[in-house]
Amino acid sequence: MERRLLGKTSLPVTVLGFGSMEIRGTRVWNGRPVADEDAGKLLNAVLDAGINFIDTSYDYGRSEELIGKYLRGRRGEYFLATKCGCTLVDCGDHDETPHVWTRDNLLHNIETSLSRMGTDYVDLLQLHGPTAAQVEEGGLLETLKEIQASGKARFVGISSYMPNLEAHLAGPGDYATYQIPYSALERDHETWIERAAVTGAGIIVRGGVGRGEPGHGLGQQDRWRLWEDAKLDELLEEGESRTGFLLRFTLSHPNLATTIVGTMKPEHLLENVRIAEKGTLPADVYAEAKRRLDLIS
Repeated sequence: MERRLLGKTSLPVTVLGFGSMEIRGTRVWNGRPVADEDAGKLLNAVLDAGINFIDTSYDYGRSEELIGKYLRGRRGEYFLATKCGCTLVDCGDHDETPHVWTRDNLLHNIETSLSRMGTDYVDLLQLHGPTAAQVEEGGLLETLKEIQASGKARFVGISSYMPNLEAHLAGPGDYATYQIPYSALERDHETWIERAAVTGAGIIVRGGVGRGEPGHGLGQQDRWRLWEDAKLDELLEEGESRTGFLLRFTLSHPNLATTIVGTMKPEHLLENVRIAEKGTLPADVYAEAKRRLDLIS
């Protein structure tokens, strides 16, 4: 699988990364049940397939715990990214996940995450969606630098989106990476990815397969209506799936380093790997897809 340098980190990451939110369990955000053994098989299959970038978060339920349980013995085979600024609050039959933007909480997050994952460091620690004002008021950049200086995080970045992204790019934050939502069906951040990349930061895309096929999640019908209106089925290669096309469209963005895709099913994982290994869309197909999408936007 192709590897690209993750911006100023210079980490050679596979263009397909693994997003581990799907193995969060049932207590967070109406997650689906997952047996430990199944999670272990999936996580090891990720590495066996050649993927070397895994993204998680303090508030992804059991995700960090399962990564630690099943992958701590293979720590040298992958780059590990997590997020901070999060909490998990026990509300009886589920956990709530409010953010707390303080130095104490960020320090608690990194210590807890490292303990869960059975490692001394993460390759990337990301702020999980604060506004620029919250970063400033909480002294979060200073805390990130403190954590980085301790050796517990090699690099620091931020997961963000509009309208917050513009202020982060204009502010003093020297983030090594930006994690940004993007796909052919959600192109609002397309030019902002380019602007973030100009800073030298590595670009991590989430949502790169349009959040699944129609019917999978709220709002999906509206997103897939864009596909229908742009007549993108006409651009599919013989036997190519819609989600396969979407993944290759995302990989075709010239500023992308990696896109994180999650699943609970090994067969879906292997299909995503097969598509990623196929590479970007042909230049003429990519240009035509963007042209058609521009006409209906």
